[in-house]
Amino acid sequence: MKNYSIQKRNNNYDLFDAFDDFFRPVFFDEVHDLKTNIKETDSNYELDIEMPGYSKDQIKVSLENGYLTVSASKESKEEDNKKHYVRKEISESCSRSYYVGDDVTQADIKAKYDNGILSVCVPKSQPKQIESSYIAIE
Repeated sequence: MKNYSIQKRNNNYDLFDAFDDFFRPVFFDEVHDLKTNIKETDSNYELDIEMPGYSKDQIKVSLENGYLTVSASKESKEEDNKKHYVRKEISESCSRSYYVGDDVTQADIKAKYDNGILSVCVPKSQPKQIESSYIAIE
């Protein structure tokens, strides 16, 4: 399972991330089962995740330690267990995690599934205000 961050780092483009992403498919046999579009608005992130072939009850969305995890699992059909596959590339389960921040709660996240697309709305973490503490002078 691969973790992805949807928060910007200091609002700068990280050249090393692009370098790693460019070469990763060449050197690692990595399959991204859950292709995702992430759109940023003023107040939140909107994730559109491709999940064709799954029904709503087969999909789980959880939040733990600042990571939003989307997973799906199908039970294999009995007739599939009797067949001898030469090659089987269609997976029966998939999972992907996104770092959304420690300030986001489960109640803040909204999800909707329609026509093979899971849409998840995650509010942006608000930067913590630094409180000034002044000492009273007598």
